[in-house]
Amino acid sequence: MDPNAVIFPLQYFEVHYFEVPFDSNMNRTKNRPLVRGQISPLHAVSFALACGVPGVALLSLAVNPLTGLLGALNIVLYTSCYTPLKRLSIANTWVGAVVGAIPPVMGWTAATGSLDAGALLLGGFLYCWQFPHFNALSWNLREDYSRGGYRMMSVTHPEMCRRVALRHSLGLLGLSSLAPVTGLTTWTFPLAALPINLYIGYLALRFYRRADRQHARKLFFCSLWHLPMLLLLALSCKRRPQTQTQTDALPATATTTTGAVAVAMAAEPSIVSAP
Repeated sequence: MDPNAVIFPLQYFEVHYFEVPFDSNMNRTKNRPLVRGQISPLHAVSFALACGVPGVALLSLAVNPLTGLLGALNIVLYTSCYTPLKRLSIANTWVGAVVGAIPPVMGWTAATGSLDAGALLLGGFLYCWQFPHFNALSWNLREDYSRGGYRMMSVTHPEMCRRVALRHSLGLLGLSSLAPVTGLTTWTFPLAALPINLYIGYLALRFYRRADRQHARKLFFCSLWHLPMLLLLALSCKRRPQTQTQTDALPATATTTTGAVAVAMAAEPSIVSAP
């Protein structure tokens, strides 16, 4: 079961329900079904509740209570914190990054029943990746976000927008180095991931220095293949036990990485990509 699949519909429809008046002012969102009246608000909210409430219950009862709790927390963060913050403060991007980082953590807890270093590391990858991904995307949509009344870094703090993208791109290097320390991967992983991490860092540096649409676009498109590549490398370099005794002793690092990484890849289209 993909934990992301049972909570995303509720987030998606509830948020778009509340943002219809603002989405109609943006070229990027004006053709959404709710904005165009193809779906009524009642149908949208009903579908969201029909997916979200049983979804959290299913995660809690059929998987484990910790995963269900994380799913419920993510719904609350997205609908009650991230969504209203988009019109109030640039802090919305940091909250949205947490929302995007929780699904792989849920995958880990679904497989292990525990919240440990490996779960936090996978969440950290998603968290850091979202800043070069979204900040580069939002840079070329500044006019759209401004018309919609959304307070994004690219609109109100353009220099910070580029700096934060660079900082978190470099953060991916550090997180990759921590993977073998936590037992998630072998030491081959940070070496194998070094070229793609350096490349996204290089593009983020050029975006920071040049501050134009071309370099923002290059960084954004790089982020689209960087994350799945990074997770596939982590999967191929995962630490495997040598004996049956080690298999029994190391369930989190040796037997659950595959499922958690799969959920992380399923969650890849960043939640903060939604305006």
